[in-house]
Amino acid sequence: MDVPLNTGHQTTRSTSGERSLTQFEGQRYIALETLRRNGEPVKTTVWFIEDGGKLYVWTPATSGKAKRIRNNSKVRVAPSSAGGKPKGEWIDAKARILNPPDSSHSAKLMRRKYGFQFWLVNLLHGRDRIMIEIELAQ
Repeated sequence: MDVPLNTGHQTTRSTSGERSLTQFEGQRYIALETLRRNGEPVKTTVWFIEDGGKLYVWTPATSGKAKRIRNNSKVRVAPSSAGGKPKGEWIDAKARILNPPDSSHSAKLMRRKYGFQFWLVNLLHGRDRIMIEIELAQ
């Protein structure tokens, strides 16, 4: 169940990495902001998992977000609604492409969280996927 946070205001960075991760608990979506080569931000709503203090996103290898992260690892994330409306603080972070992804562990966590939806998306959109690891700024 999604639980909106009542933060009162949004900031670009939290003072505690632990508090930053807490806002993602129980959330199904994050808004992931990547940067184009010209510096223009692009926000994308994605499914995610949290594991070992980091966030992970499973996405097609040829997606725009993957291309932008290969060019610039600086990103921002916030818990969000399915429509991309932020439900908490924007957090500065660094992203990196895990290639090949730890498919057994990460896929297991994604399947556990998203169930049939995860299976269906993979069936319809192929298997050429990568994992993006997101480490929040402290």
